[in-house]
Amino acid sequence: MSVRKRQWTTGKGVPKEAWVVDYADTNGKRRLKTFPRKKEADNFASATKVEVRQGLHVADRESITIEEAGELWLAHTDALGLERATRDAYRQHLTYHIAPLIGRSRLSRFNVPDARAFEDRLRDEGRSPAMVRRVMRSLGSILADSQEHGLVARNVARELRSRRGSAHEKRADKRQRGRLKIGEDIPTPAEIRSILNAATGHWKPLLMTAALTGLRASEIRGLRWSDLDLAKKVLHVRQRADRYNQIGQPKSEAGEREIPLPPSLVDALASWQKEQAKGKKTEGKMGLVFPTGAGNIESLGNIINRGLHPAQLAAGVTVPSLDKRGKPQLGDDGQPMVSAKYTGMHALRHFFASWCINRRADGGLELPAKVAQERLGHASIVMTLDTYGHLFPRGDDLSELAIADKALFAGRDTNATREKKAKQKQR
Repeated sequence: MSVRKRQWTTGKGVPKEAWVVDYADTNGKRRLKTFPRKKEADNFASATKVEVRQGLHVADRESITIEEAGELWLAHTDALGLERATRDAYRQHLTYHIAPLIGRSRLSRFNVPDARAFEDRLRDEGRSPAMVRRVMRSLGSILADSQEHGLVARNVARELRSRRGSAHEKRADKRQRGRLKIGEDIPTPAEIRSILNAATGHWKPLLMTAALTGLRASEIRGLRWSDLDLAKKVLHVRQRADRYNQIGQPKSEAGEREIPLPPSLVDALASWQKEQAKGKKTEGKMGLVFPTGAGNIESLGNIINRGLHPAQLAAGVTVPSLDKRGKPQLGDDGQPMVSAKYTGMHALRHFFASWCINRRADGGLELPAKVAQERLGHASIVMTLDTYGHLFPRGDDLSELAIADKALFAGRDTNATREKKAKQKQR
């Protein structure tokens, strides 16, 4: 490998010079690469010498674009059999975010500053912080797949992330999301009672199941009667229905679990089972607990728009409706309009988590963190504590401090009294 100066004169008589790196690539083929300054040529020569020795170097002419690498990556994810929703999300990242901005860039020329500039541009053009993180993770996966194919030597997206540190990203993510708040993100027990009392038809047992078992919406939609043992008061989570109404395995290995059923829910499900049989409402071939009228998988949109939201409106669990400018909307009668307070089914899952965590004195189950994790189907206890850790009893509130204080000093007085009596006996 050599670095040499090249000098020439243009047709107009203007002298020019450049620095040329002359080297043999991994396959022994001669390559030439030109730079305007010697420092750039030397840096390239040093890095390329290491890459060639390790068998990782890819010449610019043989390098594909990032968009082409993305297509190879998507084909690989299809072969792995990932869920359709996941594959669609990856496709959107490539089509709407990566390809329009850096799709034509060559893999071999894409470096850490380019990755940082891409991340900054995503943010500057209005993508949310969460979307920026997802797209950058997808870019890192594209480059990792390209590394495995021998198309690029470095994964600059992951180098950028490692330099910044995952702990920094986690802290930023927590600041962005904030803690879940009772009465804002998590329904209160009074709100849950009102919602369930106001629910009608088969929406009542469905919403009860969501609030009292913490099932994800996809798990409720895929729930079968064969997964319920009402005699033993237990529910088995064995499958779920995705957004495309495809039945599959639970979200993770931890998602396959058993959840005990409270008596009120056992009664509600038994009544619904009898009503379903009496009304000759078909369960369909899948034996679903909450199917459509035709026995098919119920859509999430129907559950929310026909079940959850009407129940909240009937129960008065509402917030003012706002227009795009944030101003209250008025109805035809001139009165302020209202909307359901909790927009999605995950709010009921949040309530179940808080119910598991709350003290028995406050109407909760006061379960240990590990048990709460198992019932929620979280893959790790870290996920449970990161999401709901602030809800666990602290053990240092004023009432408990007062009890502990009294016990401490009562014990001290008792011991002092005993010592005094012992001295008196010795006299």
